[in-house]
Order: sequence, then C-alpha cells, then structure tokens
Amino acid sequence: MIQDLNHINSLKIIVIYGSYTNNFRTKYKLVRFVQPIFHQHHQQIETRTMPEKLDTLKIHGNSHSALEQLRQLLEQHSDEGQPLPPERDLVLRFGVGRREIRRALDVLAEEGRIWRKQGKGTFIGPKAPAQPLSLQTLPRQSNLLEVMEARLQIEPGLAKYAALRATPEQVQLMWRLLDRMTTLAADDADQIELWDSAFHRAIADAAGNRLLLGLFDAVDAIRRDPSWQAVRDKARNQERLDIYDHHHRRIVEHIAARQPLEAARMMREHLLFLQNAFTAALNNDDEELI
Repeated sequence: MIQDLNHINSLKIIVIYGSYTNNFRTKYKLVRFVQPIFHQHHQQIETRTMPEKLDTLKIHGNSHSALEQLRQLLEQHSDEGQPLPPERDLVLRFGVGRREIRRALDVLAEEGRIWRKQGKGTFIGPKAPAQPLSLQTLPRQSNLLEVMEARLQIEPGLAKYAALRATPEQVQLMWRLLDRMTTLAADDADQIELWDSAFHRAIADAAGNRLLLGLFDAVDAIRRDPSWQAVRDKARNQERLDIYDHHHRRIVEHIAARQPLEAARMMREHLLFLQNAFTAALNNDDEELI
C-alpha cells in the first residue's frame, strides 16, 4: 500500500508539472510517459481487489432473482452470438452466489436462450419468439391464496392455447424441463421453485399470447416472493412432489396430443391440488399460534 501511495504521489508531481508548462512537446512526452504507468497501476489494483470483493460480497438473492436479472440482461443485449460476462462478474453484478448463477444459466441453456462453448465462455442464443409486455403498474401487494386464485383463472387458458399453438420445439422444452424436475431432491427448495417456475413459463410462452405471458410473469413474480418461502416449504413433501410430477406429465401429454380442453382441465386440477396444500399449510401455521 505504501509503495502504491509513493507511486501515485510521484505521478501527481509529474502531472502538476505538466499543467504549468506551456511547452507542447514536453506535455506530449509527459502524457506518453504517464499513461502506461496509470494503466498498469489500475490493473494491479483491480487484480488485487477482485478476490477481496468476492470474499466480502453479501449474497442476498436466489436462483430466481439470478434468472430474472439474466433475462433482463439478455433483453438489453439481444445480439445473437454476443458473449455473456464471466460468472465472476455476474456474481458481483447481481449479488447472488456462483451456484445460483450456474443454476439460472442451466435454465436459459435449456430454453435455448444461451449456449456454452468449453474454454470460450457463454454466448447469447436466439431471441425469445414472444416477449412479455411490461405490467409495472400491476399491484404487487398480494398473498399466496390470491395468487392461486389468479393462476386458476390464467394458467388453464394458457395450457389450452399451448395445446393449440405449441411448436414441436416448445413441447420438447417442456419434456426437458419436466425431466430435470423429476431428478431434484425433495429438500432442495431453491431448485424445485426454479424449475417449476421455468416449466409453467414454458407453457405460458407456448400459448403465443404476449398479454397473457405478461400476466403470468407478474403473478409468478408474486408467487416467488421470498416472504412466502416458508409456507411453500411446508406445503411440499415427497408424496406431493410425486403428485405434482404426475400432473405436469399429464399436462404435457395433452399439449403434445393437441387436446386443449384436456390440457386446461388437467392444469386446473393441478392448481386446485396445490391451492389445497397451501391452505393446509396456512391453517397449520394458525393452529401453532393459538
């Protein structure tokens, strides 16, 4: 540190001298001399402080927040083939852990939004065919039961339209996401929430309606709020997870078979089962408080 200060003070003296001289050639030589030294010093400081930043970084996000921020980043830089920043930079930029960044990248890779080349990095893939409309004015002060009521009104319709409009590639994405979900451990709440949200969003995207997709994203953002994580955890066990997997599989089967009414009915059955699980978890919380 003392060596750095001495170095900087020496440079300051040179710069001050240059500001007082009127000789253009002298100023030019001083600039040519100082520039590479400043550049080298900046690189040394950056290299030395980057690990310290990572060590002291306060992690305040989860895989969902990482995925949401990465989606926003892709929208801002939508040129196909453009490289994404390294994981180290994404950790510092988003305030989430490297594990959460990698999980979110896994979802984007399955969706085809990014692709990876070993030894080269991660690159932006094709733009999503349907972009959700911004619904920033939609009220966010809600609760899980209101969210479930909204989902019951929106998602059966999305499943119906997906059965009518989904491309073979979109159906394949649903199957891949479903396969990933069936391999998750029952106690890994972060991954379960991440992939479940991605699965339902794939159906919403396949419906081909931007307004409905925007509504889905708005409702899904409330559902993912960390303040409701404890209730969602209590509503989840291995038996229920197996039932959810069965529901999801039936939904995709109906979508793939172009059966819109059956897809909507199965989605409604799935959401009603989920609503009952949340209600039971909330009632248990009330009983514990009595």
